[in-house]
Order: sequence, then C-alpha cells, then structure tokens
Amino acid sequence: TAELDSRERSKRLRLLKQAGFPADKTLDGYDWTNLKMPADWGRAQLENLDFVAGCEDLVLYGPVGTGKTHLAVALGRLACMRAIPVRFFTATGLLMRLRRAKREDRLDTELRQIAKARLLIIDEFGYLPIDEEGSRLLFQIISDSYETRSIIYTTNIEFSKWGTVLGDDKLAAATIDRLVHHGRLVEFNGP
Repeated sequence: TAELDSRERSKRLRLLKQAGFPADKTLDGYDWTNLKMPADWGRAQLENLDFVAGCEDLVLYGPVGTGKTHLAVALGRLACMRAIPVRFFTATGLLMRLRRAKREDRLDTELRQIAKARLLIIDEFGYLPIDEEGSRLLFQIISDSYETRSIIYTTNIEFSKWGTVLGDDKLAAATIDRLVHHGRLVEFNGP
C-alpha cells in the first residue's frame, strides 16, 4: 500500500510539473460571486471536472483581472491531482512553440506531445493578434482536440471579434462552432 501511495504521489507531482502552470493556484477561497454560469451548469460540475470527462471545452470570458487565469490554473491543478494529464500555455507561448517545431521540422512530434494531455489550457487568447500561419497552427490544435480532449480558453475578447484576432472570419467561425457544440461559456463580471 505504501509503495502504491508513493507511486501515485510521484505521478501527480510529475503531472503538475509537465503541465507548466505559471503559479500555484487552488480553488480554496476562490471568489465565485462574479461568475455567471450556464443555466443548467455550475460550480459543482467545474469542481467535479465533468467537462473533462465529457471532452467539453470551457471559455472563461471577462475583463482583465477578474480571476479567469486563476480559475483555469486551479482546475488544471485539480485535474493533475486526479491523475489527468494537463498542459498549460499562453496563446502566444503555444504559437511560438508550434512555429519553432515547424521550423525545425518536428511539428508532428510536438502535436503528438500536446495531444497526450486530456486537458489543454490556452490562456490569454486574443490578447495579441495572430497571423495567418499562427491561426492555422492554432486551429490544428483545436481541431485535433475536438471531441477527444477538453480545452479551457481564457479571453477578454467576445466571439464576434475572434475573426479579427485570428485574421480569418471563416477560421474563427469554425473554431467557435467547435466551442459552441461541445463547450460552455463562463462569464466573469466585476472588478
């Protein structure tokens, strides 16, 4: 029993390290008052990670500084503690990583590494505009994840402006279509 417990602890610590979280955030003491959840869905489903089990996506939408990244990291850490592989990226960091892999002719390998995660977190989506190549690379991640793993996006950009961010309205529409089909929007209000 002690050996199994030790292995489980080691696995969880390895998953936390591999995830690449920017900080140690938890749900302990998290202020839930400024969140607007879907009508048929709420805090219990988030804390149970039901969306990960169902390969659903989450869009955490709201102004800067309202706790979107905190919640995304806390959910990601919770998933790691439940032995679910997670990867955390800022949108810019993910695109730089994919571009470098493509330049070094190892894009397929990088995509396979990312695909090992059951939960991807893409933070700060839309904070910086994305060029055509970046949009295609990002869409490849989103398309590969569709119905196979969950993605949490944090953004302060409403859906109607995603075409401007991605530089392509059709690509934005296809991305939003995947999100809406198997996803939920959690809106952050407040200071």
